[in-house]
Amino acid sequence: MSQAGQSPEIAMDAGALCKEEVFTDNRIGTIRKLTPVTAGGEEDHSRPVQYVGSTQIMTPGGALPLSFEIPASNLKEAAEGFGAAAQEAVEKTMDELRELQRQASSQIVVPKGGMDPGGLPGGGKIQLP
Repeated sequence: MSQAGQSPEIAMDAGALCKEEVFTDNRIGTIRKLTPVTAGGEEDHSRPVQYVGSTQIMTPGGALPLSFEIPASNLKEAAEGFGAAAQEAVEKTMDELRELQRQASSQIVVPKGGMDPGGLPGGGKIQLP
């Protein structure tokens, strides 16, 4: 975190720029094709093209957005690999949610100063002056 009164530096990395194209089937989700470019906007063939899938799953708490990389060398492969990559992302997300629930349920909350079973401060002990 930054010092009080100082804002974090916000700057783009000109050496990591990509051109983004979005493809969808208007049903399941989207595939973003990230083509590396130079600071001048020309394609940078020294870096690989990336394919990133996006979709959402319905949970009891509502829609949960998912974003995941799709291993592919072209758009057709990305479309064909979308389902498997999405399923892997769902499983990973569900594992992470279960771990968060486990951690939350294992925390013991002790009120400061103690409480008696009836909820009154003092811890239920009689104190004489």
